Amino acid sequence: MELSEAVRRRRMVRNYSSEPVEAAVVDRVLAAGHRAPSAGNSAGWAFLLLDNPDDVARYWRATAGDRVEAPDRWLRGLMTAPVLVVTLSCKDAYLERYAEPDKGWSDRDEARWPVPYWHTDTAMAAMLMLLTAVDEGLGACFFGLPGPAVDRFRAAFDVPTAYTPVGVVSLGHRTDDAGPAGSARRGRPPVADVTHRGRW
Repeated sequence: MELSEAVRRRRMVRNYSSEPVEAAVVDRVLAAGHRAPSAGNSAGWAFLLLDNPDDVARYWRATAGDRVEAPDRWLRGLMTAPVLVVTLSCKDAYLERYAEPDKGWSDRDEARWPVPYWHTDTAMAAMLMLLTAVDEGLGACFFGLPGPAVDRFRAAFDVPTAYTPVGVVSLGHRTDDAGPAGSARRGRPPVADVTHRGRW
């Protein structure tokens, strides 16, 4: 599939069929995420792959708690995804990399980073996964972890505190019902409204 077609067809899918996703396809999605830009080649991201029913169920129990027993339409749909990839960022990897001699900084001062590129690069990895899912004929959705659930998530999967969950990519075969429309019903502003040429 041409990149332009994958970009045009990309949308957040929130409901999946029971058809399993081939392991080779999941590997290609992960490999695409691994190709994301990384400031200084710091590679300060990691992916927690949850691709068996027990692990996926444990994720939902850890992050949704009692809502699992009586989920709303959004949660009920996303819980049908057979594969979850939690994308995580590691700030320390960037601070350490940029304190190395070839970068010219001798300290790990976080103030040098007005934008937290550890999160930015991880989000770009997630976007490459979303586009690869489209190319593979899959549905996918990127969603965040609720703040109060992060500690429960860490405990459930032994995630080191140095890693921050940036978001989750759900993967699966889409159904005719892609799930609740979410914010898509709002529509996007025209490109001209968000593009400032030459000056604001």
